Amino acid sequence: MTQQALPKVVVVGGGTGMPVLLRGLKNLPIHLTALVTVADDGGSTGRLRSEMAIPAPGDIRNVIAALSDAEPMLIELFQHRFNAGNGLSGHSMGNLLLAAMTAITGNFNTGIKEISRVLNVKGKIYPISNDNMSLHAKMKDGTIVSGESNIPLSNKQIDRVFLSPQPVQPLPNAVRAIENADLVVIAPGSLYTSIMPTVIMPKIDEAIRETKGKVVYVCNVMTQAGETTGYTASNHVQAIRDHIGEDSVDAIVVHNEPIVRSVREIYAEENAEPVIYDTDQLLKMGLQIIEGDIINHSQKMLRHDNSKVAQLLYSIL
Repeated sequence: MTQQALPKVVVVGGGTGMPVLLRGLKNLPIHLTALVTVADDGGSTGRLRSEMAIPAPGDIRNVIAALSDAEPMLIELFQHRFNAGNGLSGHSMGNLLLAAMTAITGNFNTGIKEISRVLNVKGKIYPISNDNMSLHAKMKDGTIVSGESNIPLSNKQIDRVFLSPQPVQPLPNAVRAIENADLVVIAPGSLYTSIMPTVIMPKIDEAIRETKGKVVYVCNVMTQAGETTGYTASNHVQAIRDHIGEDSVDAIVVHNEPIVRSVREIYAEENAEPVIYDTDQLLKMGLQIIEGDIINHSQKMLRHDNSKVAQLLYSIL
């Protein structure tokens, strides 16, 4: 296949699920683009945001590491986190490099592009926006909780999330990537604090609704306390549709094997349980269901298996 004819796949999201997905996709014969959230405000990322007024670098850093073909030692250096006890404590090397490159180039996106070149990244990585923004949640009881890291801690049911300051400007390249995609994948991750901040961006929401490509949501395997307690697979999709429109998601990838008891018990301590996969409701919503055993069974924590998910997604193309 010529470069031109390769299918264009765009992955949208952040958090821990996105890099797993990208590791599986990066070696397939596709044009790969990652659009990454910048609303995170915890830890090293939060400190750099407030001190340097840059968008959140943490999720971008993990995506760069996932798509990099550099020497393992170089990636380890990039992901290194300094220990407590000095001015650098808790900062990760990659976040500092992204902050420095943003200062040198004068632009967050250009900084990412330069670091991607140095680390030999496969595919393109765009922040969803160059703006330094904050995430807020309106709860079912009407209260407003501000800050990405505070939202799950309030232990209230989330009604909807929104960004400030308005208007937040999306990156034009991010909008264009979705418009021209053959497949748009909404990555697994924290539904309201990793996924929503990317899809509710003005113009991004519209591009997802209007793209000619198929929009697929890779569903989380477990619920998340403070965000999706009690949510079924259809509840996840409905939340996305409530935020960006009924015609936004076409298909869902679900894990269809039981989860072993020992793993369920570990998650139960965090008030998380397997996401119930309610076929009838999903079909009623007009969704195409793509199912399989998509988790990596060799790990204590449940992670999607990058090659299994990648193959399922590639089969859609």
